[in-house]
Amino acid sequence: MQILRAAVFYFLLVFGVGFLLGIGRVLLIVPLLGERTAELLEMPLMLGVIVAAARWVVRRRFDARQFSALCVGFIALGLVLVADLAVGIWLRGISAAEVFLNRDPVSGAAYYVMLLFFAVMPAIIVRLRQT
Repeated sequence: MQILRAAVFYFLLVFGVGFLLGIGRVLLIVPLLGERTAELLEMPLMLGVIVAAARWVVRRRFDARQFSALCVGFIALGLVLVADLAVGIWLRGISAAEVFLNRDPVSGAAYYVMLLFFAVMPAIIVRLRQT
């Protein structure tokens, strides 16, 4: 139960900030610079959020073992994918396939790399704390 709570908290921290940044990106940056550039500009900010959230969750929310950290990260990743699907279908009005496949080749690839970082970041933080 401790792992699930930590995963939900990690998800909420990162997805919440990402949702707010996404609103600003779509309303302010996309009209000026385009979708690809806006998404790529947002990614370093999100990487910082991911690192900060993972550090906080590892420090305060669970026993900080490597396996536990991987569980937290991948459960949180599952929650992000479900949330992306929900936002795509209900807020943007696109199909489930479009949510995951209709992305810019450059920023879409970078987004999926960021999801991988999101999933493994708690384990990376645990590993760094152990050394």
